[in-house]
Amino acid sequence: MPATRAKTTILNLFLLISNTPLTSATKQDIHLVNPLIGSTAGGNVFAGASLPYGLAKPVADVDGQNTGGFSTDGSNVTGFSSLHDSGTGGNPSLGNFPLFPQLCPDDVNGCRFGKDARKIHYKGDSMRAKPGFFGLELENGIQVDMTAAHKTAVYRFTFPSGQRSGGANGEDLDPVISIDLTDLWESRQNASISVDSDTARIKGNGTFLPSFGAGSYQTYFCADFGGAKVKDGGIWVNDRAGSEPKELFVTRGFNNFYVQAGGWISFQRPDDGIVTARVGVSYISTDQACSNAEEEVTDIVGDFEKLQEHATSAWSEKLSPIKVIPGGVNDDMLSSFWSGIYRTMLSPQDMTGENPLWDSDEPYFDSFYCLWDAFRAQHPFLTIIDPEAQSRMVRSLIDTYKHEGWLPDCRMSLCKGWTQGGSNADVVLADAYVKNLTGIDWELAYKAMVNDAENEPLEWSYEGRGGLQSWKRLNYIPYLDFDYLGFGTNSRSISRTVEYAYDDYCLSVVGKGIGKDDYTKYLSRSGNWRNIYKEDQQSFLENGTDTGFTGFFQPKYMNGTWGFQDPIACSALASWCSLTSNPSETFESSIWEYLFYVPHDMAKLVKLLGGSDSFVKRLDYFHDSGLADIGNEPVFLTVYEYHYAGRPALSTKRLHNYIPRTFNATNNGLPGNDDSGAMGSFLAWGMMGLFPNPGQSVYLISPPFFESIEITHPETNKTATIRNVNFDVNYERIYIQSAKLNGKPYTKNWVDHAFFTEGMTLELVLGDVESGWGTRKEDLPPSVSDNIVQGKMERA
Repeated sequence: MPATRAKTTILNLFLLISNTPLTSATKQDIHLVNPLIGSTAGGNVFAGASLPYGLAKPVADVDGQNTGGFSTDGSNVTGFSSLHDSGTGGNPSLGNFPLFPQLCPDDVNGCRFGKDARKIHYKGDSMRAKPGFFGLELENGIQVDMTAAHKTAVYRFTFPSGQRSGGANGEDLDPVISIDLTDLWESRQNASISVDSDTARIKGNGTFLPSFGAGSYQTYFCADFGGAKVKDGGIWVNDRAGSEPKELFVTRGFNNFYVQAGGWISFQRPDDGIVTARVGVSYISTDQACSNAEEEVTDIVGDFEKLQEHATSAWSEKLSPIKVIPGGVNDDMLSSFWSGIYRTMLSPQDMTGENPLWDSDEPYFDSFYCLWDAFRAQHPFLTIIDPEAQSRMVRSLIDTYKHEGWLPDCRMSLCKGWTQGGSNADVVLADAYVKNLTGIDWELAYKAMVNDAENEPLEWSYEGRGGLQSWKRLNYIPYLDFDYLGFGTNSRSISRTVEYAYDDYCLSVVGKGIGKDDYTKYLSRSGNWRNIYKEDQQSFLENGTDTGFTGFFQPKYMNGTWGFQDPIACSALASWCSLTSNPSETFESSIWEYLFYVPHDMAKLVKLLGGSDSFVKRLDYFHDSGLADIGNEPVFLTVYEYHYAGRPALSTKRLHNYIPRTFNATNNGLPGNDDSGAMGSFLAWGMMGLFPNPGQSVYLISPPFFESIEITHPETNKTATIRNVNFDVNYERIYIQSAKLNGKPYTKNWVDHAFFTEGMTLELVLGDVESGWGTRKEDLPPSVSDNIVQGKMERA
């Protein structure tokens, strides 16, 4: 090639590379985060303003789908409150002390104070939501915008002009803002409030119930107002108000008579119509709520834009480890991706310094809601993009054990949440161990895990494990267990058996790693799942059609005889099963789904179910028949389990069947509760091209949904890259034909955590047909029964 032409070619190549749209959340792509994805149809996301892991979470509360506060279902706004959880199911969570703005005729008793009386529709096209900001307009013309610091919410109420008293020539009505001593669930047990009209400050506190747990919690607020001159203030009870007294204590009320009560403050209408409220929150005291607000927001009126900009920057920084070359992928797909990642960092909430239950120098995180949902994808995702935060969360779990005696499985608002399956904090700790998270006391962590495995608490409905006598003696959890050591919902014998087995495997991993001789005991227990497998059990659909598959888990009595649960029960084709609704021997999933939950020994499971071809047929039937519930977390790993049968291409095919059909950028773009970011992290992993088997240093390979993606490890500063060759934006070429790791041929269908920490490059050549890549026995991920050393992969 002539020298001049060579230089020109190199220059053109350089220009092509430099002009390739490498996008990252630190630059233009932060605008692609859409907090309204999943804001209706049961996604239950928190759509409001928050910092990463922030405590203050202001949003509009509605009377429709209000589990996360707000929904785009067109229902009525009942208030604007500062504490929320995201993506949870069941009862609405938090929503304490909502503010409500009004323009009231005559005097203050022209206002409407009770929730049903004051509620009003929002204008359907007025919602604006982005990281650190939420706003909408009510049908009466009042615009409400909000942003957040870590423990402080700031609301900007813009009252319209032209609404006059005394007829057309009267004065503009003056603004009134009320505060309601309630929460979304109306669980308040008691509360108090004090109104200081001279300083424009309202303080209060209340005792409430958690939405999915035991006990009660107290929370406190301190609201200051600016931008307008105060006219008067006072309290209200049951839709009547007065200027005196200025303080109130209220209990729940008698029987079903829930007393509605709170405070109010009125203002002379400012020229610009804007009244700003700064609301500090705390779980310690009203004084600390005031201190939080004063330290975080010094200028009530002037800091709004600065706070919003800070929130945008904070989110940009958290999302910055990931960079994407879209390769022509449209903005809707990119929005789904970035928004899923965003939601992984709304909860758990960093409540360090806000824990009144014990004194500690360790971090305190709350709203683990619940680890049964989050351990599968969310916490492994945080491990790669925010390992420091994940390490602090693990330390918080261990510190909770240190002071309360048990690792939590579910925790919210300082309360113990209901345990859904096993002791799933064990999986979170093992995942942190095999991925070398730093700053963790592993001796104490192991002690906490052993406590779960060996000691039964009196109340195992919200901590530890039940049925440990049978677990140790019979090697399974029996149906109708005789358990006099502790008390809980005596159900879920199948799901608890398979979960306990994996929990014990995770315990063995940590024990072996830190040199404990008893790790072999827990490794042996990890095989207990086999004891509830009934090889001749058939499965029929509700219409009597034989599914054609034999061999399923079944409940087993203490004497070793079999009970019966229909394998399709509790599936998407049958009835819902939970702790309180139709409790059964599986939790929130069918025997069909739990049959695939043997994360540590998939090779044994594949063999048990008749080998690779038979396993693939069964897995296909599970997904194609409607038995699989993609809206609930136990299904996640099943999407990728074709890898273990030597058919990784089918995992990719299955993933593309769910994305974007059930995961997309619409307001109803989630198939179920986001569960504090669990759904978001499943989506992000899938689009990124890897999926974790948590508790193991294993990531299953599937081509990214983009031309290329980079993940820079925040601690090692090494950049891992996954690049598609022959990328097809129409997703016709989705099957891996060959791969290279760091430039050398690579045939394994998985990588380990060093891929991220050492910054490796994985190049995937794509085609439109399934190939032989990743199909040989030596290419499959590790399983206990194969005696493969966990976490070892060939280095290219």
